[in-house]
Amino acid sequence: MDEQNKNLFLATALSFVVILVWFLLFPPPEEPPVDPNAPVAIEGEAPAVSDVAAAPTAAPGSAPAQAAESTETVEAPRVTLNTDRLEGSISLVGGRIDDLRLKDYRVTLDDDSEIVQMLNPAGSKDSVGSDNSYYALYGWAPGAGLTLDDVPGANTLWSVETGDTLTSSSPVILRWDSPAGLTFRRNIAIDANYMFSITQSVENTGGVAVSLAPYGILARKGEPADLKNFFVLHEGVVAMADGTLSEIDYGDMPDFNIVPSEGARAEVTQVAENGWIGFTDHYWMATLIPEPGSAYKQVAKYDESRDIYQTETVLPTIQLAPGESKNANTQLFAGAKEWDTIRAYEKGGVQGFLDSIDWGWFFFLTKPIFAVLHWLNAAIGNMGWAIIGLTLGIKALLFPLAYKSYVSMAKMKELQPEMEKIKERTGDDREKLQKEMMALYKKEKVNPAAGCLPILMQIPIFFSLYKVIFVTLELRHAAFFGPFQDLSAPDPTSLYNLFGLLPWASPEPGSIMALIFIGILPLLLGISMWLQQKLNPAPTDPTQAMIFAWMPWVFMFMLGSFASGLVVYWIANNTITFTQQYLIMRSQGFKPDILGNIKGSFKKATKPEEK
Repeated sequence: MDEQNKNLFLATALSFVVILVWFLLFPPPEEPPVDPNAPVAIEGEAPAVSDVAAAPTAAPGSAPAQAAESTETVEAPRVTLNTDRLEGSISLVGGRIDDLRLKDYRVTLDDDSEIVQMLNPAGSKDSVGSDNSYYALYGWAPGAGLTLDDVPGANTLWSVETGDTLTSSSPVILRWDSPAGLTFRRNIAIDANYMFSITQSVENTGGVAVSLAPYGILARKGEPADLKNFFVLHEGVVAMADGTLSEIDYGDMPDFNIVPSEGARAEVTQVAENGWIGFTDHYWMATLIPEPGSAYKQVAKYDESRDIYQTETVLPTIQLAPGESKNANTQLFAGAKEWDTIRAYEKGGVQGFLDSIDWGWFFFLTKPIFAVLHWLNAAIGNMGWAIIGLTLGIKALLFPLAYKSYVSMAKMKELQPEMEKIKERTGDDREKLQKEMMALYKKEKVNPAAGCLPILMQIPIFFSLYKVIFVTLELRHAAFFGPFQDLSAPDPTSLYNLFGLLPWASPEPGSIMALIFIGILPLLLGISMWLQQKLNPAPTDPTQAMIFAWMPWVFMFMLGSFASGLVVYWIANNTITFTQQYLIMRSQGFKPDILGNIKGSFKKATKPEEK
């Protein structure tokens, strides 16, 4: 086979191997099965003591340690929360932010689908009866002159001092009077998006100086029911400490060392100035954010006896003289991981907050790729066309490399007769053949490896775009046209029902039937790859010719279960590449015989004895 086809074969084969390994080792995550025999939640059932987050009993400045008994139920007295983007309530038992729903997001694409539930009270159950408690709890760790009963904890029943409904324009102030002569207040405010401002204040009306340390806790019972467990996505603890990002999977937390002062397995980090810590899910996140510029202790904890995951922030101990008052200001983010929203908070002082989105190791590619995609989507108003526009931009950036490659390929075609003469002249002398070939390339200024570069450059871009499409919220339920209403999901159409023309449903996504009966987009992908091959004659070697013939259709089935947005990118990329290569080769005096190559692929190869 000639050098041009050899290079194309090697580059395509490499792409095939990389994607095959990716597909086999890391298949798209399956939805967790629903157990029809699981117990149903009993309305008003109280949670077990062991299912409640730890409340602090430690000395001032140390992280919360022992469990505090809680009598809270889902029916605890509450303060309503209602903004343009959130709804829910705050429990007066413990003053917990534990009931939160996102008005802008639904669980599925169905119009009657429920909105996404972000936080859940202790003792609440999901649809299959599993405990899905997930909430934020604030309080004070007692120090000198105080006991656990003298400070508010998990069971403290607060009263409402100001406000009956928490909105973006009206905060709520909770109050609790301690038997030790301390008055505690908690001012809870929220902005127009997902950021709560929590001001904890304490006034010493007694006659004795005391010390105590404010803290915040995020606690969730067990692993999330919808945990993807997919390596391309981080779910679990995410934290920033003085510019250093940490990501801890749920599965790694039971391996923490036991920290006696914490009473559980924990990792403790001292933060000097700026940081935050919390839990990140696929599209949602809850994060504790101490006031920027303040030192504090950051804790990620797993209590295996109660199967509770916690993140904590413990602020420095304060000394409170009689008649003195002090405040502790913190923030709580609880909501959707929207690019614009999180970036605005980062610009507002939350250091590195944009890194809470899982950009991966190749953040230097994924971040700019998504930034451009997001901008195009805002300008065009359609994510599918934005992906196509992004593809055009990427191809424009790579055009100088592609131009050199295709010019080199065209020159290789022109040198074909001379190369055949060298092969005849050198015979079986491989060393002499290579020397004369290299001399010819040098004389004509042709790089036989140039054809590989454009394809090889596409591999990291392909994987980076896959990461972006899978991870970012903006692709969730993003519509293109017609049946393609979620570009983060596989193509919903299927050959099984002739793309909706026949009166039966498509196979269940992720099933073998769905893999076999592919949709429109994978089919177009296979055709676009096949046409791109026809710019050049098939290799003369029968084995290589067979591999080339099957390559587009293997890719078609392999990528059929990938996110449809990624398949849209691949189709657009193939189409643009075909156009570029055709025009550049024509400009160099070589006219690809596309029709002839297509006809040749359908002809039966002539056997040697028939010649």
